[in-house]
Amino acid sequence: MKVSASRPLGLWMCTALVVGNTIGSGVFMLPSALAPYGWNAMIGWGLTIAGTLCLAYVFSRLSRAFPRAGGPFAYTEEAFGKAPGFLIAWSYWISVWVANAAVAIAAVSYASVFIPGLASTPGLAALTTIAVVWLATAINALGARSAGWTQVVTTVLKLVPLVAVAGLALHVLLTKGAGVVAPFQASTLSGGGITAAASLTLWALLGIETASIPADKITDPARTIPRATLVGTAFTGAIYVLVSAGVLLLTPVAVLKASNAPLADFMAYHGLGDLRAPLAAFASISALGALNGWVLIQGEMPAAMAHDGVFPAWFGKLSKRGVPVRAHLVSSGLCTVLVAMNYAKSLADAFTFMALLATAATLFAYLACSLAVLRLQASKKMAADRALTVIASLAALYSAWTFYGAGWSPTLWGLVLLVAGLPVYLFMTRAAKVAPETLA
Repeated sequence: MKVSASRPLGLWMCTALVVGNTIGSGVFMLPSALAPYGWNAMIGWGLTIAGTLCLAYVFSRLSRAFPRAGGPFAYTEEAFGKAPGFLIAWSYWISVWVANAAVAIAAVSYASVFIPGLASTPGLAALTTIAVVWLATAINALGARSAGWTQVVTTVLKLVPLVAVAGLALHVLLTKGAGVVAPFQASTLSGGGITAAASLTLWALLGIETASIPADKITDPARTIPRATLVGTAFTGAIYVLVSAGVLLLTPVAVLKASNAPLADFMAYHGLGDLRAPLAAFASISALGALNGWVLIQGEMPAAMAHDGVFPAWFGKLSKRGVPVRAHLVSSGLCTVLVAMNYAKSLADAFTFMALLATAATLFAYLACSLAVLRLQASKKMAADRALTVIASLAALYSAWTFYGAGWSPTLWGLVLLVAGLPVYLFMTRAAKVAPETLA
């Protein structure tokens, strides 16, 4: 596919954006969190992948019908108007730069394997985390193509250990037979266990929507975004299932529950020795790659809002390279403040808080976009399509179910972020009305 200078992101870079933003640091720890759920976790994975594929289809059809920058903001605005669109975009933007703080902390946390002082010295950890954030910001400031190539390279590197784990699992299964697989016991299955496991697996797949946000930087967005979204989501889901199933079903639960490096312990259990150091290096690269992709999003979202007139025009100013540098500087500045405010916490505590806050708004965006399809079909802005209606309805039900599975805390945080945007929206609306009168 030919890539233009004004739209530097082609199919491969868009797909890498989806895969790279979705596969971050979580996959390297997820087997430990899922270990207590046994076969409930595998059913949870099935439901999560089915739900996220429905969501991916929703985003693919919306991006084909409305190839505008902004993703969830653009689609919600088309369906429900400027105020709901702004509130979804506002909370989503906050969630992104908060998530960037969490992902940067994860990268530094894995690096502490090689530099122990990062884990024991909060001030050093905070300074290193801030430096990592600004490094990713500098890469994105060079242009979307620079960020795109960085995303492609880090995505390929982060897949190396995951493919190795999946390959080892297949080798163990072929050489030792099905007898080594954890036995299936129907009596251990429960609705609560499946729901809890599915909630954990959803966190690992957040980011499937990211190709839709920088639409103005993408070659032929009406075709490229849908393909990148669907292929990226399906590929990521397959990688996650292969890795999780192999580790969960071929390693004793007692080993995984107490593990701080489940992939390394899985490999050690099957005779490959201590691989904690190389896996920590790959995990750090994986987190850095995800940070690079999410930094791209943190600049594009407020720029899209500014271009639509619901955010200060200052945020939409582009550099000579076509980058919303001002939006990046503000977003990374806020991320820096957040890291500095939490430097006294342990890396684990700071990561948990920021991850909780970051994931909350994404759930609202998924629900809003699923309902947007139904609304747009009813208002004739999208062609009537029975299959799309069914899939969008399933996506909406899945999104609503995730709130129940996640618990009240993420839902409450999501509502707080939405409500916090109301004063900003009212101010912008008032400013837009006053401006013509002032000029007159």
